Amino acid sequence: MAPFLFFTVVVLWGLTWFAIHLQIGGTTADVAIFWRFVLSAALIGSGLAVTRKLRTPPKAAWPWIAGLGVCLFSCNFLGIYSSELYLPSGTVSVVFSMATLLNTLNLWLFFRKKPDLRVLAGGILGVCGVALLLAGDMAHENWHLMLAGMGFALLGTFLFSCGNMLSRHLAGFALSLTNTVFWGMVCGATLLAVIIPLLGHSYSFPLTASWVGGLLYLAVFGSVAGFLFYLELVRRIGADRAAYATILSPVIALGMSAFFEQVHWSAPMLAGLVLILLGNVLAFLRRRPLPQPVEVEQG
Repeated sequence: MAPFLFFTVVVLWGLTWFAIHLQIGGTTADVAIFWRFVLSAALIGSGLAVTRKLRTPPKAAWPWIAGLGVCLFSCNFLGIYSSELYLPSGTVSVVFSMATLLNTLNLWLFFRKKPDLRVLAGGILGVCGVALLLAGDMAHENWHLMLAGMGFALLGTFLFSCGNMLSRHLAGFALSLTNTVFWGMVCGATLLAVIIPLLGHSYSFPLTASWVGGLLYLAVFGSVAGFLFYLELVRRIGADRAAYATILSPVIALGMSAFFEQVHWSAPMLAGLVLILLGNVLAFLRRRPLPQPVEVEQG
């Protein structure tokens, strides 16, 4: 089951980066993200209500669910959407792949879970691959804008990793994964509903095929299916290994970016892709138990 969840998340999230690109410029990031999670929460909430599985979280869980809404369903995406104002969608996706290393470090920091050396080494290879992917673009004349884009992307990635830690903690409460995601999305959308008028923005959005199409994909596949599958993967194999989906999905995102955004792959980018894939293999390579010596009884 875990391999199916992993590769489904890779494909779904690999395509979300271009869907975000379709919404850039149509409206402000906060409005786009607000409607994304309003629709996502409505879909999940309706399903829970119809099946009579909708549950109110226990009082002690609310602060953690609110944090989940901030880190996974609102502010993290403000960073990601803002980064795509300055960087191609494929490049943002590879910056986001640093979630693997951040998850490993945060598990060590917050849960005292000593990192597996293979996972840590795979994360380092992935980060080196990200560096090579970005190296080909640093000669761009607007490099300072690209650095701003990377800053936004890293902020969004850091918040995403914090959301992973919160989801791990929330697993200890008597609340299903679907209910946890639903209430987290409600909290995230509520926060954005407050932010939008404070910034003087309008809730309206363009009724164009590309913008609405991007919204539907992001809400249904990127958010509802993607997050449910991903958080279930976190519960099954841990946040450190689950985050490797964010390293493999850029392969799809870069292909979409190269085809639709005319982003050309250089030799450093290709080398970076190889390092990312090697890191992925290293993290998931099962360690074989060492053969035990056979004791011979003395006769």
